[in-house]
Amino acid sequence: MSEREEPWSLVIGRVTAPFGIKGEVRVRPETDFPERFEGLEEVCLELPSGEERVVGVVQARVTPKGVLLKLEGYGDREAVECLRRSFVKVRPSMAAPLPEGRYWVHEIIGLRVFTEEGRDLGEVTEVIRSPGNDVYVTESAMVPAVREIVREVDVEKGRMVVALPPEEGAEGERTGGQQGSGRRQAPAEREAAEK
Repeated sequence: MSEREEPWSLVIGRVTAPFGIKGEVRVRPETDFPERFEGLEEVCLELPSGEERVVGVVQARVTPKGVLLKLEGYGDREAVECLRRSFVKVRPSMAAPLPEGRYWVHEIIGLRVFTEEGRDLGEVTEVIRSPGNDVYVTESAMVPAVREIVREVDVEKGRMVVALPPEEGAEGERTGGQQGSGRRQAPAEREAAEK
């Protein structure tokens, strides 16, 4: 797929409010690498209405309270007011590079999960972020994202192989605490926990 055809589908931030009087907006980063904003030449804004606008980035500054963006065509506070709650998106090919064996959450969502014995646990529909490790949620299991459990990730083939502990998924039911929401997450530039 050429760059022109590639969709602007990877969320890297969300506009929270106008900043100052010269048309800047404050953005809450939805990426593990907020400094990546400083090198952007253009982004796609998905407005709350669903409308998408590709705009040039004049300036980006990372601050302790988020990122400040100055965008082409927006000269004052009144002009950027309509951008409040807009998603800031880039093309997947623009994602920051990761070391081998590390994956973006948007690469994990949608993978088909199989046990080492070949049992299909369903598709990853959600990634629960937690301090200890992420948890991959499928229709029939909650899979801890740790090396001892996740044996293989093949993004190209769209599959993951796991070694579940004996009590996990024995009856095809989820075990443990929090249940997934059952909804697909919007892709965001967040690194999945190391497998």
